[in-house]
Amino acid sequence: MKISNIKQNRFLLLANLGESIFHVGDLSRIWNIKNRQNLSTTLNRYVNSGLMYRLYRGLYALKKVENLDPLLLGAKAINSYCYLGGETILLKHGAIFQQVNYFTFVGQRTKRFEIVSYKYYCRQLKDKFLFNDTGIDKTGKFNEASLERAVADILYVNPHYHFDNPKIINQVKLKNILQTVYNK
Repeated sequence: MKISNIKQNRFLLLANLGESIFHVGDLSRIWNIKNRQNLSTTLNRYVNSGLMYRLYRGLYALKKVENLDPLLLGAKAINSYCYLGGETILLKHGAIFQQVNYFTFVGQRTKRFEIVSYKYYCRQLKDKFLFNDTGIDKTGKFNEASLERAVADILYVNPHYHFDNPKIINQVKLKNILQTVYNK
């Protein structure tokens, strides 16, 4: 098989997945390249020729970073189970008014990172709470907490957290999530 056919088949495989952001490990499995040096050389060639973009250490995309959803980018960069939560959800629903300069996720470990101009913060939550799906929407390209789940998570971490607009929080849903997830 000619080199150009190999390249064409590799990108056809990626296109058929409907994804645009990939980790090195994903690309290794998809393209069946087991040798790390060969994979690294291949990726460097694709980046240098403009076929792929290196976003972050070990993270590549088929589109320029400015053409990617910053929330999906953050979820993919975390590279383990996570969901959009915390202050990002509180701000989105109007429970807080102060601007937050980063996107917040909840995951298995605490992590702060930046990709180009986007800033991210992943707050660690114990597995027994993190993997409880109550109040988590899993229907989109990334998982997202409901307002009440985000409030419950914040209250677990900081019981004295101040909400600028507590009236919009459904207290029945919040109580159910606190009991189901945190046994409170």
